[in-house]
Amino acid sequence: MARKFLYVVAALIVLSIAAAFAYRIWGAELMRMALVPTARFDAAPRASAASYASPRMWFARPDIANNPALWLPQGVTATRRPPAAVFFIHPTSYIDRARWNATLDDPDTNARAAIFLRGQASAFSAAGEIWAPRYRQATFGAFLTSLADAERALSLAYGDVQVAFDAFLAQIGPDRPIILAGHSQGALHLTHLLKDRVAGTPLARRIVAAYVVGWPVSQVTDLAALGLPECTHADQSGCLLSWQTFAEPADPALIVDTYDRTTGFDGRPRRGTPFVCTNPLTGTPGAAAAAQANLGTLYPSADLRSATMLPGRVPARCGKRGLLMIGAAPDVGPFVLPGNNYHVYDYSLFWANVRADALRRLAAFQQR
Repeated sequence: MARKFLYVVAALIVLSIAAAFAYRIWGAELMRMALVPTARFDAAPRASAASYASPRMWFARPDIANNPALWLPQGVTATRRPPAAVFFIHPTSYIDRARWNATLDDPDTNARAAIFLRGQASAFSAAGEIWAPRYRQATFGAFLTSLADAERALSLAYGDVQVAFDAFLAQIGPDRPIILAGHSQGALHLTHLLKDRVAGTPLARRIVAAYVVGWPVSQVTDLAALGLPECTHADQSGCLLSWQTFAEPADPALIVDTYDRTTGFDGRPRRGTPFVCTNPLTGTPGAAAAAQANLGTLYPSADLRSATMLPGRVPARCGKRGLLMIGAAPDVGPFVLPGNNYHVYDYSLFWANVRADALRRLAAFQQR
């Protein structure tokens, strides 16, 4: 299964090892041709609230055996009964163009999601018990087109996330502190969840922090609608963090060009607006940090089933428009996307710092 995954992802990012000139001319269009579905959107029924009462609808929750979010690199100790509850929305693991949304029982898609949980959600396991729902995620190609079916696919996926979140709240109780986190498509759904379920409600007072990673959050058109301020201090709680990672020279056109054609939560165009950028090495915006500040980067094995954590390897600084820059391209695996985009590694590059950050913000929340 893992070897098959390597082949699939290698095919997906083959453009990243092509000549830079060829990519700039043809890369984005070739990706659209290869990955955007040609089938019509299937308007499936909305998920039921009762379905998420079952452990079968979750990749991770406290009562699941072999929970992938409890994976830890060698030398890191598990925390017994951490105090918070973590709602984690996994990134896109469905890359087929046969349909717009994944089914819940697709074995390859679910195996990839479990890999992401090991390398991403696991960073929060010291601070809280992790809940990560299965959902009918939109396929990767939905992010490469403006077709109406792409919006319908994302809306179906978000509907599942909403129902799962309500079930999460019902099962953790009324007083427990909450950490919200997601990546990529999961972070997109998290922005809507913050706007629709958290902003302006009593629930906002229970949020330790929201990690909206791998998806742009406009400081101008989006942030105010999400109900949490940007984290400006390392020990601040009740705030939002976000970053998107690029090595240099960076070419973010594939992301920025698409984002600039969208409308913000306040109804204004997002074009040219700066993104929220939190440096995960410092927990603050703006400040640059040398590699020595990196407490540990995950270097995965070939089969993605294990990883070695090495400190002091990757620096970070918030650069132009709010992209997180890490200098020369580190060799952390073969899944770098076109334009020196380290999107797949947004968490694993800074895994130990994210773990420390969540604990620090939880401590500040508990003192407050």
